[in-house]
Parts: sequence; C-alpha cells; structure tokens
Amino acid sequence: MFQQNIALKPFNTFGIEASASQFFAFQNLDSLQLALKHAAKAPLLVLGGGSNILLTQDFDGLVLKNELKGIKLLNETNEHFFVEVQAGETWHEFVLTAIANNWAGVENLSLIPGTMGAAPMQNIGAYGVEIEQVFDHLKAVEIATGELHEFKHSDCQFGYRESVFKRELKAKFIITSVTLRLNKTPDFNTSYGAIQETLDTMEVNDLSIKSISDAVINIRQSKLPDPKEIGNAGSFFKNPTIDKLDYEGLKAEFPSIPGYQLPDNKVKVPAAWLIEQTGWKGKTFDNIGVHKKQPLVLVNYGGGQGAKIRDLAFEILDSVSTKFGIELHPEVNII
Repeated sequence: MFQQNIALKPFNTFGIEASASQFFAFQNLDSLQLALKHAAKAPLLVLGGGSNILLTQDFDGLVLKNELKGIKLLNETNEHFFVEVQAGETWHEFVLTAIANNWAGVENLSLIPGTMGAAPMQNIGAYGVEIEQVFDHLKAVEIATGELHEFKHSDCQFGYRESVFKRELKAKFIITSVTLRLNKTPDFNTSYGAIQETLDTMEVNDLSIKSISDAVINIRQSKLPDPKEIGNAGSFFKNPTIDKLDYEGLKAEFPSIPGYQLPDNKVKVPAAWLIEQTGWKGKTFDNIGVHKKQPLVLVNYGGGQGAKIRDLAFEILDSVSTKFGIELHPEVNII
C-alpha cells in the first residue's frame, strides 16, 4: 500500500528528520514490479537499512523500502556452498547465519551495517576481505521496464567500495537477491588490522570463523558508535589511493604518513589519519560532529540537520586537499 508524507527518521541510521511524499514497502517481486508501474517517472529512492545515506532535505518522490526476506542454500560442491540471500536481509544477521552453518568467507565482514542488497553495490569490505571475493551472481529489477536480470561477477565491475551499480547503472536497477559462493574449508584471514592481537587478548587457541567474527565485532564495537545510540552512517569517506611517486613525496614531507602498497604502483592512504592530522577528530558543532574515536565517522548527536553534516563533510574534504593535495570522496550517498 502506498503511504503519503511518511517520516524517514526511523529508516536512516543518521536519524535525520526528513519525509517522503510517497512511501511503499515491498515484500515480494510482484509488489515491487507493480510499484514501479504505478510510480511512472516519479523520483525514486530505494532504502534497505538506511545505513549508507545522508538525507539533506525532504524527498519529493517515491521511497521504496526493500523488505525482501529469505536465505536459501541453492547448491553445494566439494569446496563451496552457493547461498541465495534476499536483498532485504540484514547483512550482519546473514553473517551470523553463515557462521552457524559453517559457511566460511564472510566472517571478517561481521557487524557491517546495512542490508544484503547494498553489499555488492558498495562492494563492502573490512579487515582484508571484500564481498566480491565470495560473490557469485545477483538478480535485479530494471526500473524502466520492471524486468528481472541476472548479473554475474564480471558484469558487476567491482572496484574499491564501488560497482557498476554506482556508476553506469546507478539508479537503473533494484537488487532483489544475491548469491554467494561460500567456502567449506575456511581460509582464515587474521593479518589485517588488530584481528590477531584481539584473538590473542581473547585467548583463542582453536581458530574458527566464529572466533574471527567475535574478534571483528569486538574491534568494531570499541571504535565505532552504535547508530542506535549516536546517529551515524559508519565510515563517511573512502580511503584514497594515490600514485606511489606522490606518496613518496608526501612521505618526505610527512614522515609518519601511513600507506599500503597496491598493484600498479598505487598506495592506499588511510583517510582517518589524514582527517586526524587536519585537526577534525572529536570536533563538535552544536549537535553534529566528528567522532572522538574514529574520525572517518560523522555523527548526529540528536536533532542535527543533514545539510549541516554535508557541509561539515565538504569542509573536511577541503582541509585535507589543502594540506596533503589528496582528494577524499564520500562513501555515503548524499541525498
């Protein structure tokens, strides 16, 4: 059923006060296709968990809330499980289901907010793992026609925190299900970040996908604010990649600048370090600010306006560019 003038605060983790002129929650493919016919050419905003958007104004159009649910083991081989997950499933709840079933490969991605539908769109990643490493295919409805299409790994053109759905096919498809190729034999990844140190602190002797998941959860909870307590959308900025020569030049001027070598003579520089070095960490401005523990996270302490958070983000971009000559880019979608 279409609803009119619906408040969107419950549907975005920033907790921004905004409204939609029309709102429709769909639980199956048929209702989505009918909604698209009804919507005609109205502006569309598709919401899953609302954990990767910043609303800066009311939305004069149709908000489609993805409530497709279901997790199904489609097939298995000697090495893999092929699991189809509906796009409205909460990502972290799926990870817990995978761990309970000994489906390995997503344990390092524990506690990432959002839904399954957004995961391949963003090519979510953390602690040395990206979803593209376990991705098999997805299904998506074309907004213009209502037709269901299948996209294989190569079709998605995955990159760092992006895919074809954030570029050429942006706002042209609605992801309805994702099928992952999960491992029967775990390939433990404990070298990234503080995972091994946390496992040692937890006194883990028998490594398992659950222990890695528990370690990741502990790390994330120690650094990142819970959106239920402080409004936020997780990491607001992507980690930039720069040419190795440019990095070496910066290293000469700023000896403590960290960097991670990538292929093709590229270096990834932690955006959190750049933001902290420009003095933004822990800054507050009335009821918004930069998180005191993790400068990648912008926060709404209650009653903050999306437009002011956007302006703060752009000020941070400008200061990092001025000091380091590095262009940061938002990971969050600004609406």
